[in-house]
Amino acid sequence: MGRGESGGLYGEAARFSVESDGGRVLEALVSRLRRLGATHVLITGLPLPRRGMAKLVVRIDWPDLRSGGHLLDVVSSDPLLSCCLAKDRPFVLRGGVVHPHAPDEASASSPAVVGSDLLAAAGGAAASLVVLPMREPRPWQGCVILAGANLPTTPEALDELSYFCRAALQGLARVGWLERARPGDLSDRERHVLSLTAIGKTAGEIAELLAISQRTVHAHLQNAADKMNASNKTHTVIEALRHGQITL
Repeated sequence: MGRGESGGLYGEAARFSVESDGGRVLEALVSRLRRLGATHVLITGLPLPRRGMAKLVVRIDWPDLRSGGHLLDVVSSDPLLSCCLAKDRPFVLRGGVVHPHAPDEASASSPAVVGSDLLAAAGGAAASLVVLPMREPRPWQGCVILAGANLPTTPEALDELSYFCRAALQGLARVGWLERARPGDLSDRERHVLSLTAIGKTAGEIAELLAISQRTVHAHLQNAADKMNASNKTHTVIEALRHGQITL
């Protein structure tokens, strides 16, 4: 992908570590994505359970081809966002079906994305999308989603594109243009209690370690379960891991 042009995206990404204007970082990123063939661009954080997209969307230029090109209002329930949450590596959506980053990631049957307004607005099954899950700058979770018939889709190109977008997002975070906190985040104490639960500590052991009552431990676990829309302690841990609220 364009290594003869300004050293390729790897070389171009260096600008984002020194640029002090978030607006210029974002415009440079979107302009470059356009030159690579993107007709639609979405750069956004991923929502926590039962939360909306307010304050999470960094940039959306997603004309709805079903309605004469009016910009789409992305919703948190879009299945394509769920795919971004479930995957750590880039993938291509072609014919409405997920095509993994590399052959060794392929399963017996590639999953289809059903009911996505993002996909439908970009042309439906005829559309070709490049999807780049983002896990940096931590603890942020987000994605860059592009549509365009001529986007580069080789594994090497996807790796380069991911690096470029990640560098831009880190640049935005450095100058305060990327909000790392999300509505519904666990509190520091809820994270601590849940992290100890995840490694097998009992409520009594956690209470002793943190010098709090077992009742307080259970209250933190219940609050975390409510925020993660989880039905029990194990489910809470799984959802917190999936949404980047705790790590092991």
